[in-house]
Amino acid sequence: MKIEFLGTGGAMAIPRPLCQCAICLEARKKGVPYSRSGPSVFVHGPNVLIDTPEDSYMQLNRSKISTIDGVFYSHWHPDHVMGRRVLESMNADWVNHPAQGTTTDVYLPEQVASDFQTRLGTGEHLAFFESQDYIALHNLKDGEKVTINDVTITPFRLSEDYVYAFLFEGNGKRVLIAPDELYGWDPPKLGELDVAILPTGICEFHPLTGERQISADHPVLKEEATFRQTLTIIEKLHVKKVYLTHLEEPDQLSYDDLKKVEDTLPQDKKISFAFDTLMISL
Repeated sequence: MKIEFLGTGGAMAIPRPLCQCAICLEARKKGVPYSRSGPSVFVHGPNVLIDTPEDSYMQLNRSKISTIDGVFYSHWHPDHVMGRRVLESMNADWVNHPAQGTTTDVYLPEQVASDFQTRLGTGEHLAFFESQDYIALHNLKDGEKVTINDVTITPFRLSEDYVYAFLFEGNGKRVLIAPDELYGWDPPKLGELDVAILPTGICEFHPLTGERQISADHPVLKEEATFRQTLTIIEKLHVKKVYLTHLEEPDQLSYDDLKKVEDTLPQDKKISFAFDTLMISL
């Protein structure tokens, strides 16, 4: 397996439209790895795409991906689903009659399938795609596994039970991918992991200076994991290597800042920050 980070930004990607802060100006000038698009990961081998942010169209064109054998959605939030029209763009045949397009398998964990019926029109949109044979929908019950190209994928709920993480197992390797929302999560016994991909969490305190960046009474702290809480979660995992993603513009951390932060982190877990277009091999 290889893992390609298509987008490593969060709900507020970098650069933020119209923003003239130093982080956004640098990102516009230098591009990747200073710029970050919406959250999405591709796992080569099983050829699985996780989530379709608004930037999916650009991300897939930027990559060398030529085959997608499955798409999994982690939860209903707009930064993870609003690029779903890419499923039409890559499969529709608008020239031939009858059409000779292709069909992509789309897998929805149990709560995701339910939420899609009431959130953002996603369920209706995907149903239309299925009616046009652009996709084939597969609704998964909790505990149900999917095997694609000899790799088994197990979705499971996190503490905020509308969101799912995924355990990939194949060719003697085990990878945990949690695209977002670690708030309140106490990791179960997942066994030895080769790689864990996790959201960074919001920086309540600046990771280099220790300065408070978010007021202690801010409501976001009751629904979003912080960077410090993410590090506590990592300590509970038996994992060889960790990549942090879902980095938000409001945290005001540039690529260079994050390299400095890496030097301050515990070395036993080999924690690093992912960036757009990063490819890792297992």
